[in-house]
Amino acid sequence: MTGDAALRPLGSSPRNRWQVDAARADLVRQPAPSRPIRVDAGNKEITLDLARTAIVVIDMQNDFCHPEGWLAHIGVDVTPARAPIEPLQKLLPALRAEDVPVIWLNWGNRPDRLNLSPALLHVYNGDGASVGLGDPLPESGAHVLELGSWSAATVDELVAEPGDIHVAKYRMSGFVDTPLDSILRNLDITTVLFAGVNADQCVLCTLQDANFRGYDTILLEDCSATTSPDFCMQATVYNVRQCFGFVVDSANLLAGLDEATGS
Repeated sequence: MTGDAALRPLGSSPRNRWQVDAARADLVRQPAPSRPIRVDAGNKEITLDLARTAIVVIDMQNDFCHPEGWLAHIGVDVTPARAPIEPLQKLLPALRAEDVPVIWLNWGNRPDRLNLSPALLHVYNGDGASVGLGDPLPESGAHVLELGSWSAATVDELVAEPGDIHVAKYRMSGFVDTPLDSILRNLDITTVLFAGVNADQCVLCTLQDANFRGYDTILLEDCSATTSPDFCMQATVYNVRQCFGFVVDSANLLAGLDEATGS
């Protein structure tokens, strides 16, 4: 019955939908044709399927990356956190052109902070009197990482396109208490590219949870960064390559795209 003109599509994504009418339900999904590309991952060559790949860009937000944001306010040098901006500016348009979903995974807390535990509120506010999650920044009054605030907005240099997907998170891992897993499965994604900050914290936690759920995981090294000491990035790269997936430079990914598409 697949392809019967009398049946109507039912599903939020063309990659995962039924065909139905009042009397019938055709549960056979139509798989997207594979679009393999080869990429140099340093220690080996990997082949991934663009038709089942998405990129998740994590926490490239004003509070983490802008010189007037939260981390800068508490004395953190945010220069390293801005390093992924330039390579992402080159990579994201190329991925969109190949119909690879772009997912922006950002902190976005409730104004009443009822989605935040004391353990989270304790981060950078150990004395309970400093500026922590949800508190107003003294200079701008923007509430730290609150959904809809300037603080939680993606930096101006990285512009989301209308077809991009936005997911708000409230933990170091973007899979906890969010729809991220459901979205990826509705898109029929098996391979996830990871970028953003901080590589050793939210990026790594989300990547690990993706690995635990059975996704193929690839850390884009030059599209990820951290304001932590250098050894934290070194340990992250080591552990991803050793235990959780692969580590790739965006230039090698772009080279694989060019080779596959004949660009």
